[in-house]
Amino acid sequence: MKIAVLSPVAWRTPPRHYGPWEQMASNLTEGLHDAGIEVTLFATGDSITSAQLRSVIQTGYEEDRNQDAKVIECLHISNLMEQADDFDLIHNHFDFLPLSYSGLIRPPVLTTIHGFSSEKIVQVYQKYNRHNHYVSISNANRHPLLHYLGTVYNGIAVEDFQFNAAADDYLLFFGRVHPDKGTAEAIQIALKSKRRLLIAGIIQDERYYKEEVEPYLNDEIVFMGSAGPQQRNELLKNASALLHPINFEEPFGLSVAEALLCGTPVIAFNKGSMPELIQHGKTGFLVNNAAEAVEAVTKIAGIDRMYCHTQAKQRFSKEKMVKDYLSLYHQIL
Repeated sequence: MKIAVLSPVAWRTPPRHYGPWEQMASNLTEGLHDAGIEVTLFATGDSITSAQLRSVIQTGYEEDRNQDAKVIECLHISNLMEQADDFDLIHNHFDFLPLSYSGLIRPPVLTTIHGFSSEKIVQVYQKYNRHNHYVSISNANRHPLLHYLGTVYNGIAVEDFQFNAAADDYLLFFGRVHPDKGTAEAIQIALKSKRRLLIAGIIQDERYYKEEVEPYLNDEIVFMGSAGPQQRNELLKNASALLHPINFEEPFGLSVAEALLCGTPVIAFNKGSMPELIQHGKTGFLVNNAAEAVEAVTKIAGIDRMYCHTQAKQRFSKEKMVKDYLSLYHQIL
């Protein structure tokens, strides 16, 4: 079968730093290619892939702010749709906009719903519900008004991460600096635990950073900035635990799976998909507030890091994701 994978064009595929949707589009494309499937990636022209690459946009609009995002998206999506007859199935990682073409083309469209930016976009998914195939990335992120073909967890390139049985003593916050991700809560947990905290990620809310993060920075609370693949691996594998005190119903939590793959346990607020990713008391701790998180920090040494790694490899590998998606492709076709 011939598969087209439609990636977003905010960032390169795979991303240099941030870009979880682009990362998943890349992991799937490479996994399908490795499995012998004829796959074409639609992404920015500077993207890197072993498969075929088709593009009309050279650079993502987040990396070249002189571009208009809506114009870039329009050109990118239409580029695939005008070539739709070349493929047996289109796998959409670009949210709801490509669905508006789905009634006009021959091949079926499978859309991985990576999350809902707003309740307002659900009406678009509802309109095309009967003619499309939707996949959730966690059971927690399913919308009650939509029908789903299945749930497929995000898959990680295992070879990009190293297991570490003996970590350093620092705690790690890895993610967007934004109220949703709980950067400020992570700082308070570290302070009350009297533990060093490293913070890595893009600043997505400048005011929040200036008011809730920057005043606490010192030798013990360190902001590392955005971390690329190599630094990400080093930070995750050497951390004694990942702090993930989210303030929203997170659809998946890629850094959680990546940390576990390195053997690093996770202390997370019990919201969204966290109960699906973390086995309480075995691969980390699900807590309800910062006080419970501080208590959980004292129990980190009791977590078997090899068990964390083994579970993550079994559940969140690129190969597992590809196998699950291929099963769905066969159902559709």
